[in-house]
Amino acid sequence: MGEMVQDQRPSWEVVAKEHATKQLNNIPAEWRLPQDQLDRLSGAGTADEGRLIQLQAAKQSGLLSERELDITENHTAQDLLPKLAARELTSVEVTTAFCKRAALAQQLTSCLTEIFFNEAIESAKEADQYLEKNGEVRGPLHGLPISMKDSFVVKGHYASVGYVEYLRQPIPEGESALVKLLQDAGAILYCKTNIPQTMMTADSENNIFGRTLNPHNTKLNAGGSTGGEGALLAFRGSPLGVGTDIAGSIRIPSVCCGIYGFKPTADRVPFGGQNSCPFPRNYLPGIVPAAGPMANTLADLRLFMDIVHGQNRWKYDGTVIDIPWRSLDQKAQGNGSGKLVIGIAPEDEEFQLHPPVKRTIDEAAKKLEAAGHTIVRLPADPSRSMALGGRLAFSFYGLEGHPTNEEMEAEFGESLVKSLAVGVHPFAQIPPPLSPEWSEAKKVAEWHRLRGGYCDGWRRAWLEHGLDVVLAPGAISTAVKHDAFGVPVYTAAWNVTDYPACIIPYGSSSKALDPNPMKGHAAFDADYDPDLLDGAPCAVQVITPTFKDEECLHAASIIDAVLNGA
Repeated sequence: MGEMVQDQRPSWEVVAKEHATKQLNNIPAEWRLPQDQLDRLSGAGTADEGRLIQLQAAKQSGLLSERELDITENHTAQDLLPKLAARELTSVEVTTAFCKRAALAQQLTSCLTEIFFNEAIESAKEADQYLEKNGEVRGPLHGLPISMKDSFVVKGHYASVGYVEYLRQPIPEGESALVKLLQDAGAILYCKTNIPQTMMTADSENNIFGRTLNPHNTKLNAGGSTGGEGALLAFRGSPLGVGTDIAGSIRIPSVCCGIYGFKPTADRVPFGGQNSCPFPRNYLPGIVPAAGPMANTLADLRLFMDIVHGQNRWKYDGTVIDIPWRSLDQKAQGNGSGKLVIGIAPEDEEFQLHPPVKRTIDEAAKKLEAAGHTIVRLPADPSRSMALGGRLAFSFYGLEGHPTNEEMEAEFGESLVKSLAVGVHPFAQIPPPLSPEWSEAKKVAEWHRLRGGYCDGWRRAWLEHGLDVVLAPGAISTAVKHDAFGVPVYTAAWNVTDYPACIIPYGSSSKALDPNPMKGHAAFDADYDPDLLDGAPCAVQVITPTFKDEECLHAASIIDAVLNGA
């Protein structure tokens, strides 16, 4: 017998390190700060260590000019577009400003994956020249820099989605449908953002790009799986970002990082052509992931949805549901009164809320009621509980089996990051309602039957109480210590129903207002530590039925105005 041929490829550690070095070198040398300066900016050794936003790290760095600070801190996407069209700002200066700030965000929080600042600035030059020559913009997103989750494929750049195996394969020459659409609309793509290994935990860490830190407090997680995007936007390193969501991957980082995020009904935003797992999978019909916007204002979420829906989406993605975006007037909800009937989702007995989250929901309800909106405290109902929604969601994700850590490591060809290794992976979370002895076909059929009943439970709730929206937590907690987020039932339940859902930041955790510690009550749920979590952003989640995306964002804007004076 011949000798066994050994794998002569470089180890995964070597491949990952080489790519991380290339990533660093894609940041211009003059934008890279020495470690001692980065330590000072992060408040190392002080009581405020890691509170980058509070410490005004971007301003203190000296990397950005006063004009660049103004562009990145005081202008939304909605502000920038007319200024770009009127040539009050050039795309080159706007793009350069956000590239610089993203470079600093990367050095302080590890929020980026692929960096292509030089290409972006060249594209911005072309956009400025086009406007100068033709007297008109290239499209509705003319000259605006936009960041995207790593899973979106941009021609000439890897979409490794946290797997070293993808770095052994050729660099993609194609593009995701939404990438092409945004570029045709005039957007400037300049970087992609970090995600967790498998894209199925709430800690955005992988063996290539490391762990993304929360700029509000680097001791806390930034959420996942679109955590890099959340951190970048919170640091104001992007005016508008794009993520994806199959269990909360847009909404969890929005909660953790204090930004706005929207999960639309699946397939309203083109999703085609993205990377996921590099290993063979049997993709089963059931929960469908959705792509959607993340931003620092709710108006920018609406801007994204409006523009994307006006771009003949079917031309880019044959699976998109090509219905137009409807414009709603101020009295579109609430029986024509402009006032909403808001159902408050009950706290789930199995997944009890941390004190600041419970306070946030209660305060929001009181404030909305004082503004004239009708508040309905929905009764607990096992047929539509968040726990059941979570069980259905994670049963679907695990329909193909529950691999052990050893099996996953063998398949991936690399070690697991901590959030997977300790068991926060969804395959290890909630006991499924499906018997492991059943055939796959029977499991799928039973899952769809149970899902139908769950959706009907929420349909009945809407009708019985005459609801416009449901207001719910985005999670049991705020951002928490790393690798401890737990099971995201308060987001995953709405993926089961395919209801659009919007996160609105509102208030923050306070050790003065929420002083009592709380032990985690379910496997891998973080403890509530008043001192550690003091100042962490809080949020509410606004939900409407399937395809009422316009109503969701319209109601969210009304609610945001009451809560945040927007």
